Amino acid sequence: MTDTTERAIQRYRWAIFWVLSFGYILVYFHRLCPAVVAIDMMRDLNTGPTLTGFLASAYFYPYAIMQLPAGLLADSWGPRNTITVFFAVACIGSIVLGLAHSTTVAVFGRALVGLGVAMLFVPTLKIFSQWFDAKSFSGLTGILMAMGGVGSLTSATPLVWLSSAVGWRMSFVGVGLATLVLGMLVWIIVRDKPSDKGWPDIVAVSGPKKVETVPLLTGLRMVLSTRSFWPLCIWFFFICGVFFAVGGLWGGPYLRKVYRLDPSQAGHILSMIAVGMIFGSPFQSWLSTKVFRARKPVLMLSSLIVVAITLLFVVFTETLPVWMLYLQFLGLGIFSSAIVVIGFTAAKESFPVHMAGTATGVVNLFPFAGGAVLQPVAGYVIEMSTGSDAAAYNRMFMLMLASAVIAFLASTRIRETASMETSSS
Repeated sequence: MTDTTERAIQRYRWAIFWVLSFGYILVYFHRLCPAVVAIDMMRDLNTGPTLTGFLASAYFYPYAIMQLPAGLLADSWGPRNTITVFFAVACIGSIVLGLAHSTTVAVFGRALVGLGVAMLFVPTLKIFSQWFDAKSFSGLTGILMAMGGVGSLTSATPLVWLSSAVGWRMSFVGVGLATLVLGMLVWIIVRDKPSDKGWPDIVAVSGPKKVETVPLLTGLRMVLSTRSFWPLCIWFFFICGVFFAVGGLWGGPYLRKVYRLDPSQAGHILSMIAVGMIFGSPFQSWLSTKVFRARKPVLMLSSLIVVAITLLFVVFTETLPVWMLYLQFLGLGIFSSAIVVIGFTAAKESFPVHMAGTATGVVNLFPFAGGAVLQPVAGYVIEMSTGSDAAAYNRMFMLMLASAVIAFLASTRIRETASMETSSS
């Protein structure tokens, strides 16, 4: 390979990386945006908390279901084609949601968004594996997760500003069009592998590697029959369920109804979730590799901190000082969202390398199942509560506390996966 070709590949692979990373910003924006506009949506669609919870959670059902097909489509149809087509689906869904005048249509639009953006993460990792060597892969994945934090940040204060200017409906229409533009950029710029541009593939340059393969159904059966795998699944369900229920939906209405904050103030506090996600991932990795040199203690410590955060919300539902609210939501970003980096590492390390993809795909169902269940259940608890808004959200936080306790108990049953060699590297 000539120096000119090497430089051309280097420039092109980073162009691909940043296009796909901006796509991941949109994935997280769509995921968490209901939190700051939930009250406006409830008013315009004439829905109560239960239906609003179901509306927000409609994103998670197709997202969870499509995690395994995402890998199959990326392999058979190609990741570039998959991302482009499904981002067009997400565009249609966001526009339908913005223009909806009934809860049924809004739920349909939100589900289309979840279906569309579900097809970014797995195909993106496949593209990265073709354009970058193995040594760069984990670092690139970490940056990609940090870009999700940027997406969370844009779904807070910037969305408040946008919705104040044009309304929540036109905000979703605009974001839908931005999703379409991003999908077009993927089609124009991204290629599945260097040979699609006439360049030598990274795998070919590095040398062939014999990799044992396992049929999908066999791999699924082996993963699901491993008893030590299930505590990790339960942990994912409840720790991420707390995050999506509070950070992805009910945190915004809580701040506005109980503390009487205006949308801008609430958006500033919710943006601390994104700060926690951006800086929490490298922090959690540092704890795991340098301090504890293990996965399980980090998962247990984070889960225990989430128990403390939700307990504070229960005990001091309407009396926390504003500066403490900032810390509470920062903690949620670090300890109930960024911590999943360690959870996925543990899932991958629980099985041989040729089954790591199947294990990660299976465990990735559970965070979104947690959001799909706990968002509407939390809304039902709020709606069925009598008395003041503070009393209603107090009961909702009791549900979050119970979920956090279950996550902590599950973390104590997770099998340690970090070997001494991995820990010291």
